[in-house]
This record gives sequence, structure tokens and C-alpha cells, in this order.
Amino acid sequence: MAKKLYVGGLPYATTDAELKDAFAPAGAVESAVIIMDKMSGRSKGFGFVEMSSDEEAQKAIEMLNGKDFGGRTLTVNEARPMEERPRRDFRGGGGQGNGGGRW
Repeated sequence: MAKKLYVGGLPYATTDAELKDAFAPAGAVESAVIIMDKMSGRSKGFGFVEMSSDEEAQKAIEMLNGKDFGGRTLTVNEARPMEERPRRDFRGGGGQGNGGGRW
């Protein structure tokens, strides 16, 4: 069964292909994705790699966690499920209405 890994501390110029190549020596890489900022389209400096087995994932963690990659130190560990977050309300609010001043 595939195991998903979190990879932090990536140089912002890293591509999906470079990330996949970095993990390939540990075993079969099923997918490698850099997370991009929706607004700017630039890398957020982290991504996820899916290894084909638990053993290969553990080997990748041992090989790459704390190692230098493009001048930055990688953080590699087992990915946790995404936490449920409350929806953001971008309408503002929270004020006193009508300026909130006194008469």
C-alpha cells in the first residue's frame, strides 16, 4: 500500500520532477507534487511524495530527513490527514455597524 510523505524546506524553484528524482533512490515514487500558492502561482516550499510501500517510505525518511537539498534542510515525515478547518468569511464584519461611534 502506498504511503504519503510530507516534504518541507524545499527550495522555491524545485519542480515536481526534481522532487520525484530526489526520492527515487529510496524506491518507487508513485507521485510527487509541490504545493503552489493559488494567488501568486509560486511554490509554498513544501510538497508531498507518495512511495509505493511503507518500507520505501521509511527508507526515504531515513535517507532525506535533515539533509541539504538545494541549500535548504529538508523535513521529511509521514503525512498526516488534512485537518478540518472552519470556512473563512472574507466579507469582513466584526465591527459595530455604521462606524460604531458614539452620538
